[in-house]
Amino acid sequence: MTTADEAVRDDEASALLSGLEGLRGLVLAVSGGPDSTALLLIAARWVKGLKGRSQRPPKLLAVTVDHGLRPQSKREAAAVKRLARRFGIPHRTLRWRGKKPKSGLQEAARIARYRLLAGAAKRAGYEHILTAHTLDDQAETVLFRLARGSGLSGLAGMAHAAPIPADGETAIFLVRPLLQLPKARLTATLAAAGVGYSDDPTNRDPRFARTRLRALMPHLAQEGLDARSLARLAGRVRRAEATIEFAVAAARAALAPGHWREGGPIVFEAVRFADLPAEVALRLLGRAVAHVGNEGPVELGKLELLYDILRRARSPLRRTLAGALITLGRGRLVIERAPPRRHRAGNHRFTK
Repeated sequence: MTTADEAVRDDEASALLSGLEGLRGLVLAVSGGPDSTALLLIAARWVKGLKGRSQRPPKLLAVTVDHGLRPQSKREAAAVKRLARRFGIPHRTLRWRGKKPKSGLQEAARIARYRLLAGAAKRAGYEHILTAHTLDDQAETVLFRLARGSGLSGLAGMAHAAPIPADGETAIFLVRPLLQLPKARLTATLAAAGVGYSDDPTNRDPRFARTRLRALMPHLAQEGLDARSLARLAGRVRRAEATIEFAVAAARAALAPGHWREGGPIVFEAVRFADLPAEVALRLLGRAVAHVGNEGPVELGKLELLYDILRRARSPLRRTLAGALITLGRGRLVIERAPPRRHRAGNHRFTK
């Protein structure tokens, strides 16, 4: 049985990276902190082990995204480059250029990071990016989303692997092979190998919600709500998510099998829609609105309000949401593109 501060063994690394052996190449997202530096070390050892067994391993490319938010970031990227060279791994530093937002900085930085990583993968001809998210990160994600009133999809936490948006037809997949390991095991792995890493002080900055939640973790653990418990909750929610999504797909096929053309409209028989379990109906409604509307995914709170209005309706009604027009009447629920808003001459009011 492993302890919380035991270094990751080679056989564990092989199990964590299992299934990636036959790929052409992998992009390793390495910031220089302890987790991503451990990923670099573990991946390098794994590739070396494959070569020792006369297997052809995937090529590795380490990529550091310099967000330009701290004066130390350039030096840290250079340190990652030196370490990658020591392991015989090519390295690239990508910079987040342009004006930085004053609010939502961490979310904007995350989006920029994945965009730059996806671009690096495409240029290299690779389709998989490995990040060093840990069990602790999963727990923080669940807490963060719980605090913000997330639905079930959010409480499922981070998936082991998931596609990320990328320009063009080639799908880029984000893989988190270390998601089941606590952070302490990664720092122990680096200590055992004598490998140093950088320290990002923003990880302790109380201005950020994740930092404040991280500070709560020891207190929650005293009540039994530790990182492993929160990650177990996320796993159970993901299991429930898969069941719900299966039901949503079945409901879509049964209620409106041929109505999902580009731009809609989408028509449901009102009685059959009303008979669906609430969560299934809510998601089906959200997919329909997002499909025909022009404002992207629907905010959950607004979607819940619309569904509640539809459920309680005793007479025909019309509502707009996220660029879609929702009409209930004559035994049908119709979701179609909302007409453009027109300016009324003589005042500043708009009609729907």
